[in-house]
Amino acid sequence: AGRVISDSETAYVLALQFGLLRGAEQRRHAGEQLAALVRESGYHISTGFVGTPLVCDALCSIGEYEAAYRLLTQHNCPSWLYPVTMGATTIWERWDSLRPDGSVNPGEMTSFNHYALGAVADWLHRTVGGLAPAEPGYRHLDVRPRPGDGLTYARARHITPYGLAESAWTIEAGQIEVKVVVPPNATASVTLLGGDAKPIEVGSGTHHWSYPYQEPSVARPTLSLDSTLDELIDEPEAWSAVLTTMRQHMPELASYMERGVGIKGHGATTLRQMLSLLPGADELHPALEGALAALGRQGGDTQL
Repeated sequence: AGRVISDSETAYVLALQFGLLRGAEQRRHAGEQLAALVRESGYHISTGFVGTPLVCDALCSIGEYEAAYRLLTQHNCPSWLYPVTMGATTIWERWDSLRPDGSVNPGEMTSFNHYALGAVADWLHRTVGGLAPAEPGYRHLDVRPRPGDGLTYARARHITPYGLAESAWTIEAGQIEVKVVVPPNATASVTLLGGDAKPIEVGSGTHHWSYPYQEPSVARPTLSLDSTLDELIDEPEAWSAVLTTMRQHMPELASYMERGVGIKGHGATTLRQMLSLLPGADELHPALEGALAALGRQGGDTQL
């Protein structure tokens, strides 16, 4: 059925990435469950040293590019960018080696220079930057940049045995500029997102492309208090408004929900149903109505 005994993100990541599932149907079910677990975590990292290097690749392999980018751009702990918001210039051994109040985590494993969790850089090079080897030693390059989640610039460079290889792209004013550098005596297959998707075969040298580009639009549901937690969390602006409102009225609940703890296993619960179970949520109910209504008035898809 595509479910495994250990119903964890890492279990599904490994099953998907190492071909441990029988047939397309099992793979589809496993992919759906992985995406559901990532959503229930509030798009926070929930993997360790084994799953973290592979989770974004696994999501992309099942077409969940948006989920992979949501993980990448998450700022709240645990996430790759939380340490950056705390001034980090290295990868930490644990996501919260430095706490939000600036104090050092008193537990063990608090190294501030511990690369393991930074292994996502491999995915950044191959998917965001779009630079990967198609043959051993980078004799032939596979270049397929994949913009996402509002990113407007990326560049990946690698010193191959043949010299410098590079893939870079910039989005500005509805145009995407792509630059590819192929080292001497090497070749590349370049697939341009938003183009005709047919690889362009090029040889050594510097190559440029420029063409109109818009991020693919996704149909969004109309959101309200009767929307499920899954539907709300899939809309970053709406979910941010919900959490901001909760912080103002019930900060402990907001912290609980922000970490994804309050969502696990309850993704199909509507916001209205959740509020009905909370004592003292009388003020929160109209406040959330107002926050979602304000988003609707700003021209978003959210309305009551």
